[in-house]
Amino acid sequence: MPNRLLAAALDRIPSDHGVHPSAAERIVAILRTQIVDGALRSGTRLTEETISASLGFSRNTIREAFALLAAERLVVREPNRGVFVATPTLTDVHDLYAARLAIEPAALAHGPAFTQDTPKQLQGIVDAARAAHACQDMAGVAQANQEFHRAIAGINGSRRIDLLMEGLLAEMRLVFHLMDDDSRFHEPYLERNAEIVRRLVDDGRPAAAQALRDYLSDAREHLQSALGDTADT
Repeated sequence: MPNRLLAAALDRIPSDHGVHPSAAERIVAILRTQIVDGALRSGTRLTEETISASLGFSRNTIREAFALLAAERLVVREPNRGVFVATPTLTDVHDLYAARLAIEPAALAHGPAFTQDTPKQLQGIVDAARAAHACQDMAGVAQANQEFHRAIAGINGSRRIDLLMEGLLAEMRLVFHLMDDDSRFHEPYLERNAEIVRRLVDDGRPAAAQALRDYLSDAREHLQSALGDTADT
């Protein structure tokens, strides 16, 4: 029987899936995007039948994609039940922020892909988040926040880091889903994103990197406090 939630998420995918090295990685990219966008949440069952019917890939290719997603900690295979979108733990939250603290401040401070247009690009994302907030579009605020951190990681100028960051952001979205009101988590950080851009323009890259380091440390504590023991099951 088709998985309706999964099928609905897959129906949102444009017909052009982009260029990737293999069919399995195309599936990975599609499902990862749906997790980042919030269409697929923790506990959603992923079935070979639904993915094959929606995207036209063979079951062997889909199984290979599931293995890749499991390696990214985005899905889990439960014996005799199937494959499900993962549910992160408090330990995962700590590990995710350890990775982000290693990647993002370094990009802002030293990333070689930084240009004179970088502050303008980041400010544009902040402006989009503010516009979403003014319309009470909290999903838009969350999406803009993800884009802000994706753009910062991109300053490293590394395709490998970009792919790693996509996985981290997907896991972060799963963490946010554990909260009673995940959309509101991003609200207080909107102006902190703006402050990072201001520090970048006024005080330079090292100062902005320190502001980002403080931001990520505070966000980690905020999430761990909000989730409490409910995430560590």
